[in-house]
Amino acid sequence: MPRVTSADIARAAGVSRTTVSYVLNDTPGVSVSGATRERVRAVADRLGYAPSAAARALRRGRSDLVVAVLPDWPVGPVVDDLLDHLTDVLASRGLFVLVHHHRDSRDLADLWRAVSPLAVVGLAPFTPADASAMTRAGIQVVGSVEPGGEPGTGDFDASQRGIGALQARHLAGAGHPRLAYATTDDPRLGRFAAARLAGFREACATLGLPSPRPVAVPVGVPATAAVRAWSGAGVTAVAAYNDDVALAVLAGAREAGLAVPSALAVVGVDDSPAARVAAPPLTTVAQPVDRQAEHLAAEVLAALDGRDTPPWPSDGARVVVRGSA
Repeated sequence: MPRVTSADIARAAGVSRTTVSYVLNDTPGVSVSGATRERVRAVADRLGYAPSAAARALRRGRSDLVVAVLPDWPVGPVVDDLLDHLTDVLASRGLFVLVHHHRDSRDLADLWRAVSPLAVVGLAPFTPADASAMTRAGIQVVGSVEPGGEPGTGDFDASQRGIGALQARHLAGAGHPRLAYATTDDPRLGRFAAARLAGFREACATLGLPSPRPVAVPVGVPATAAVRAWSGAGVTAVAAYNDDVALAVLAGAREAGLAVPSALAVVGVDDSPAARVAAPPLTTVAQPVDRQAEHLAAEVLAALDGRDTPPWPSDGARVVVRGSA
């Protein structure tokens, strides 16, 4: 079925296309009688007219879009939950969320030039150059900026280091004197992995425990060889980069004949659905996804309304204790 245009409305209402444009766009400073306005709107409703989002964006210089920039990460339950919550909150203001999986092969500027968003939300820090370019274009930038463009120095990395520290403190508090760290083999997650490992090592140093050498563990495959090596070195507890890696460690322990948690304790990150039904159920670090999404949405709305940005909430990550540790 062909799209209904303003020309169709003009013909049916017996007015000019200019008049239709004035009425449908509520153009200020023009004189159109009340009767004509009602007739044009009634015809538009009867014909099923839907305004072009692209034309409206061109006219206003902005769309109703908030772009959430997702770096080159695999999307798991934590990111899914955050994006769902962010979308729900911003929908209450008539805003749409467009998720962009950014790749280094293309300039981020190509995105905001194409869609003219109201705001861009960074789920990882923007470089100062990207943030400055968007600000100059009149786009509200929400999310942290890497100081000097260097990773490892912002709120983002601090929160990830805190996760690793929580794991170390929990395992040490349970009486384990020698810990191991199972990291991811996915290079896309290198920034997360480096920050979590750094926090884990910092906590080990504070607690007077040996600093572990990380072992990359593929997901979906029992980490039997790694578990046997750890057991031979006297390791009694393993912190994993996330729940997927921790599940591979649990599977490796079963194949190696090591009882969990008596012979090997395991703790993951993310509190994924699979963690709750693992055998034994997986102890993990839960991140405050709802609070983080609410804060990002509040930052967007504050920026659009010209209000001060609300403070970042206290971290809120916590250990969810189950049978594995």
